[in-house]
Amino acid sequence: MGAPVIGAALELLRSPRATAALTTTGAGLVAIAFTLQQVIGWPGYLAALIVLTLLLVASLIARRDEIDWHWAILPISLLAYLGWAGLSLLWSEYQRVTLISFSYLVLVTFVGVFIGLSRDTIQVIRSFGDVLRAVLLVSLVLEVLSGIIFDAPLAVLNIHGELAEGGPISGLVSTRNQLGLLAAIAVVTFAIEWRTRSVTRYVAIPSLALAAGTIAFTRSPVVGMVTVVLLLAGAALYGIRRLPEERRQFAQYAILAALALFAVLAWVFRAPIIALFNATGELEFRLKLWQRVLDFVPVHWLEGWGWIGIWNSASPPYSGLTPTGGRPHDSALNAVVDLWLQVGAVGVFLFLAVVGLAFVRSWLLAGRRRSVVHTWPALVLVALITVSVAESSILTEFGWLLFVICAVKASAELSWRSALSPRPERPEPLPHE
Repeated sequence: MGAPVIGAALELLRSPRATAALTTTGAGLVAIAFTLQQVIGWPGYLAALIVLTLLLVASLIARRDEIDWHWAILPISLLAYLGWAGLSLLWSEYQRVTLISFSYLVLVTFVGVFIGLSRDTIQVIRSFGDVLRAVLLVSLVLEVLSGIIFDAPLAVLNIHGELAEGGPISGLVSTRNQLGLLAAIAVVTFAIEWRTRSVTRYVAIPSLALAAGTIAFTRSPVVGMVTVVLLLAGAALYGIRRLPEERRQFAQYAILAALALFAVLAWVFRAPIIALFNATGELEFRLKLWQRVLDFVPVHWLEGWGWIGIWNSASPPYSGLTPTGGRPHDSALNAVVDLWLQVGAVGVFLFLAVVGLAFVRSWLLAGRRRSVVHTWPALVLVALITVSVAESSILTEFGWLLFVICAVKASAELSWRSALSPRPERPEPLPHE
């Protein structure tokens, strides 16, 4: 009886519907991690994630003959970064917390790797489109209930009931910046769904309106910055894709060089830029926090204090950096500053390497490939990198999941190792597939 049951289960896991369901479940589980942690607690959430991971492993085993493992090349830079974060357990000042936090990081990474290996880009977009629609819609409903109908905060989900005053709102994801980031990525996702006719206009238009409205009601300067950068990046990609093929590569490298120059100029003129965007005191608060964090960096500047991901207020030095009153935060609100504290200069270097490689590969693919679906990873990475200036979202949970998927896709499609192992051109999925 045992063998037939196992065989039937594996056959079920081989089906495209099961793979699609696991992809959507994985994306949704990580997207609403905060809500699940608040409702069922960390043990319950981790148990759900572990069960999902076991199902993903079983699915990969069942589909091992279908997946083109020659194409499934994980980025060496990503593995090196994860390896260093894991090694930090050896010198961590809080080894038990590092072990738990790194295990959580590995679980989320595996979900991202499964999605990247098992689904074409258009299928990933469809799954994330469904997840983001649901998250934004439920977030808005809860905000309406809290801020208008009952006029009372929903403290367990950190919803303050301020929708009637025009926001800010935070929905299912704890903070307005995180909700705004999801909404900005949703705009890109919904627009590509519409362009590829994955959904009808009767779904696409309300979805875009929902995402745009969410961005507006977050009232977040950080999300405003991300939105502007996304619009500029989208316009640049649109222009590149309309150029003759022989001129595209030059235009791509020129834009990448311009981006590097812009980053240098932004650093040089950071003082007036800070003054310009500091209307609500957001940057002033962050500057003070960064200075406090950097005071601890020299103690372990090369190797870091140990990986922790989301800060644990009971572990030093985070116990002295997490306020008991005032504005709460569970990170350094800057990815590089956060990493420098946790995994040192080596970790920062490895992280910047994997981010740089993933972004350049994704950007080049977005300009070269015919299908518009290839612009999704590039624009998602633009959003994640931009928000990293003021948040550490890219390091953990949903931001990290998105990053791993984009990195895996970019590495599989455009890897330096492909030059050492030539392989046939991989067919692109049709928009309607």
